Amino acid sequence: MATFGAVIGSFLNVVIWRVPRGESIVRPPSACPTCGARIRARDNIPVLSWLLLRGRCRDCSEPISRRYPAVELLTAVLFVLVVLRFLGGSSLAPVPAYWYLAAIGVTLSLIDLDTHRLPNAIILPSYPVVAVLLTLASWGVGDWDALLRALIGGAVLFALYLLLCVVKPGGMGFGDVKLAGIVGAGLAWIGWGTLAVGGFAAFLLGGIYGAALMLAHRAGRKSKVPFGPWIVLGAVVGLAFGEALWAGYLDMIL
Repeated sequence: MATFGAVIGSFLNVVIWRVPRGESIVRPPSACPTCGARIRARDNIPVLSWLLLRGRCRDCSEPISRRYPAVELLTAVLFVLVVLRFLGGSSLAPVPAYWYLAAIGVTLSLIDLDTHRLPNAIILPSYPVVAVLLTLASWGVGDWDALLRALIGGAVLFALYLLLCVVKPGGMGFGDVKLAGIVGAGLAWIGWGTLAVGGFAAFLLGGIYGAALMLAHRAGRKSKVPFGPWIVLGAVVGLAFGEALWAGYLDMIL
């Protein structure tokens, strides 16, 4: 699982670099951005090759960003956590859907941090992909109510972000709106509590980060802060703790 996740993470590095530049993610083969030397197969092993090369290009000795092994490690960890999340359930059928959501979450978060954009080239195809994978997940666990819940949850979170985008232009980008629809479906498939906690966590964590930036005088009230990473991080919180937190909240108020 971890090895597979690291391999996927290596591919995500290519996507993160090339998609914002409008380049093909298939051709040409990976090369050093400084000297243009093609990356050899033995230098393309996730994490290990970076360590063996001591973080430098074999040909020109220029530093290789630490982001590359970090993305590979992060993806590996997330893939393992997804499996652990469903390991105690009746089936591992949901795993591919949440692996996919983890992969695009990492990709879109880093692209948003780099460019303040969430590319349609990734988001729009994700709608049918997630729909198919969640359908297969519902078939695998025999729970078609979960699929209906995912449809409603995706629509609800999409509508909420769209409302915020319209009410406060510039405060929320339409890329965030489209990402929210995908994330909402993934959260709601698990349960309403997961959706509620994951959706709220995004605003809470994003708000804390924005306030910290202002206190540190690194941003003002009109500064634009990428919100995609917080949507994704909120989803992680929801998937990990959503049902438990929601049950505790209901016990407290009822």
